[in-house]
Amino acid sequence: MTTFAIAPAPHLPARTTVRRVMGDVLIALVPGVVAQVWYFGFGVLAQIALAIFFALIFESAMLRLRGQTQRPWIGDLSAPVTGALFALCVPAWSPWWISCIAMFAAIVFAKHLYGGLGKNIFNPAMVGYLVVLLAFPLALARWPAPAPPTAHAPGFGDLLQTIFSGHLPASQNFDALSQATPLDTVKIEAARGYTLAEIRGNPVSGQIFGDLGSNGWEWIANWYAVGGLYLLWRRVIHWHVPVALLGTTILLTVPAWIIDPDVNPLPLQHVFSGGLMLAAFFIATDPVTGAATPRGRLIFGAGVAALTLAIRRWGAYPDGVAFAVLLMNCCAPLLDRITIPRAYGYGLSCDE
Repeated sequence: MTTFAIAPAPHLPARTTVRRVMGDVLIALVPGVVAQVWYFGFGVLAQIALAIFFALIFESAMLRLRGQTQRPWIGDLSAPVTGALFALCVPAWSPWWISCIAMFAAIVFAKHLYGGLGKNIFNPAMVGYLVVLLAFPLALARWPAPAPPTAHAPGFGDLLQTIFSGHLPASQNFDALSQATPLDTVKIEAARGYTLAEIRGNPVSGQIFGDLGSNGWEWIANWYAVGGLYLLWRRVIHWHVPVALLGTTILLTVPAWIIDPDVNPLPLQHVFSGGLMLAAFFIATDPVTGAATPRGRLIFGAGVAALTLAIRRWGAYPDGVAFAVLLMNCCAPLLDRITIPRAYGYGLSCDE
């Protein structure tokens, strides 16, 4: 007897809700957040709290202006997810107004001016991040050096003073406590003519590199991958985007690394540095701003990877993930149009 592979029949209403999906995303972020707190201090939690606070404020204000009820929209957890994803992309010492401006751009412009949840074209968290990145590049370049919690400085009180005043206490200074990210270091030093072996061998800059990627950052990426596996297990996301994004990154970087390893980084260094792992499981998988068809999701993930690598190699910014995601958001409607699966029986005549 001939059998046919079919998708699950949508004969019954879906049991999932927006709140449950967003709750799973927040749960999946926990391992990566814990790792980020371990390496960058409790300022990470302060940034998450600030971003979620401003996201909820602007969400409530826009619902009121649009004449919609606060419930259930204010409690669907979409605004907290936007705030949390943004906060994980900024330094732990960022002043409070960074989150305020970013969430204004994300919630007001990227979400509600397009009609609200489910109607936005661009990923709100990435819109908010790029607005503050382009407007305040220096503030978003001051990442603390990754270290265990006992080595973090300033203290908690000084940290709050820094966030709410924008200045470190007189006894501290940003230059002594902050450190360029590994992607920044590679881009700057490579532009000066140094090879990767020389950059890694430098007693100062070499300390920021780990076994596969970057010291601290590679472990953070590992725990975001664990959270991503949880989302796959819960069927919140599909496998197409993460596999295409990470696979394309490795596929495109292996030949260049084999040809000239002194100039081109190890493929896994691209994967375990910057925000690529976070984007693969939590950002590029956004069902609203990404592609909806299986083939479309594969192309979408591959496009994010290719654009990220191009920006890292030839662009002015060391990472490029946020730019790549927004550029592919523009292509998502076209991808859905050209990759529509054919219906069963397509092309058959009535006689057949």
